[in-house]
Amino acid sequence: MSFHIDPVFANRDSAPAGTNDLSGLDAWREMDPQQQPTYLDTPALDDALTSLRNSPPLIFAGEADVLKQRIAAASRGEAFVLAGGDCAESFAGAQADKIRARVQTVLQMAAVLTYGGSMPVVKIGRMAGQFAKPRSADMETRDGATLPSYRGDIVNGYEFTEESRRHDPARLLQGYHVSASTLNLIRAFTQGGFADLRLVHEWNRGFLTSNPGYQRYEQTAREIDRAIRFMDACGADFDALKTTEFYAAHEALLLEYERALTRIDSRTGEPYDVSGHFLWIGERTRDINGAHVDFLSKVRNPIGVKLGPTATADDALALAEKLDPDAEPGRLTFVTRMGAGKITEALPNLLAGIGDRLPHVTWVCDPMHGNTITSNTGYKTRRFEDVMAEVEGFFTAHQEAGTIPGGLHIELTGDDVTEIMGGATEIDDEGLRRRYETLVDPRLNHDQSLEMAFQVAEYLTRRN
Repeated sequence: MSFHIDPVFANRDSAPAGTNDLSGLDAWREMDPQQQPTYLDTPALDDALTSLRNSPPLIFAGEADVLKQRIAAASRGEAFVLAGGDCAESFAGAQADKIRARVQTVLQMAAVLTYGGSMPVVKIGRMAGQFAKPRSADMETRDGATLPSYRGDIVNGYEFTEESRRHDPARLLQGYHVSASTLNLIRAFTQGGFADLRLVHEWNRGFLTSNPGYQRYEQTAREIDRAIRFMDACGADFDALKTTEFYAAHEALLLEYERALTRIDSRTGEPYDVSGHFLWIGERTRDINGAHVDFLSKVRNPIGVKLGPTATADDALALAEKLDPDAEPGRLTFVTRMGAGKITEALPNLLAGIGDRLPHVTWVCDPMHGNTITSNTGYKTRRFEDVMAEVEGFFTAHQEAGTIPGGLHIELTGDDVTEIMGGATEIDDEGLRRRYETLVDPRLNHDQSLEMAFQVAEYLTRRN
C-alpha cells in the first residue's frame, strides 16, 4: 500500500471523535503536562479545538498500520528506516519548491541506502506537522526585554515582539491546514511519477553540480540505470518503481492538538491520532508517569521515544511495558540521541541491561541532538564529524550486542544552507554566516545528507 492522502475517503473510515468512543484519552489532563503553551484566550482555544475535532483526518488509519509493518521489518533487519526533515517546520517554508527539495533529498538518500545496503528503505519525513518544539526555558531575554520563548509556528511567532510571541490558538488551525497542503503535495510527488526510480538523475536538478556529493550520487545513479536496463532487457515489470511509500512524522508535543485529531477507526474500533503516521515522544517528555506517555499509550499509531545518554535499561523496559504491552512488532521505536562523546559507553550499557527482552522494538539513531555546540561566531551548530561518529558508534554498539541497528532520524533540508560545520564541502566557523537559516536547530544541507547516506550504506553493507 502506497502513501495515500484523501481527506474525503479517510473521513468515511474514521469516525469523528466522541467523548464516549474515546474514553480514557483525557487522563493526561490531570498529569501536569510539560512543554504546553499558555493560552490566555480560552474562548479562542475552544473554537480552534472544536474546528479541529470537526476537520477531516490528515492521514488514514490503515496507512499507519502499513507503516507499522514496515517498521517491524526494520526491527528484524529486513529494512532500514530513514526519517528526515526540518528541525521545526515553518509556515512560511511550506512552499512547493522547498517541500520538493526536502522530498528529493530523502529520496536520494534512500536510493543510495537501498542500492548500497541491498534492502528496502522506509521513508519518513519530519514533515506536515513538525511545527512545535520543546524549549529549555519558558522565557527569553534580549536587550533587557523578556518575552515568551519561540515554541514553533504552531504556538507563536519567531519575531521578538510581544504580539508575535503571544501563544495564539488560531495557529493550531493554521498548522492543520499547512499540514494538509504539505501532505497533498507530498502525495502528488510520490504517487504522480516524480519518485519513479528510473528518474534518479532528475532528482539532482537544481542542486550544486560542483559538490562532491553530487558527483558521487551521479555515479550511483548510473549504476542503478544500468541495473534497471538489464532487468528491462530480461522483461521485468517496473510498475512498482513508479511510486513510493512516504510517511509523515512529528513529535506529539501539543497534546490539545493531538487529542483533537484523534479518531476511532471504523475498521477496528481503535483510536488513532490522525495528525500523522508516526508520532514520537521527546527526551524532555518521556516521564513514564507523564502526560505524553499516557496519551500515546492509548492510540494505535506506530510511535517512537527519544532516549538520551541518561536513559537506563529500567527506563526502556518500563516505557516498552507502558507503550507496547502486547510486544507488537513495529509499534515501538527507540530513538537514541546520546552524543558522539557518550554513545560508545551509554548505548552498549543500555543494550546490555535490556538483553534479549525487547526483540520486537526497532532501534533508530538520532545523531543530531546530542552533538549541538555554539560556534566561535555565536551560531548554534554541529560538527558533521561528530554526527557521523555517533552514527558509527550506533552501528558498532548494535553489532557487538547482537541487536539490529534499524534506522536513522535526522534533521535535514534540501536547501544549500550552511548550518552544520564540516563535511566534504568543509563549512567552517566563518562559513556559517553565508546561509544560516534555521529558526531552531541546525540541519544537514543537501550535500551533507548525501555524504551521510554513502557512509551509512557502507555500514549496512558490513552489517549484511
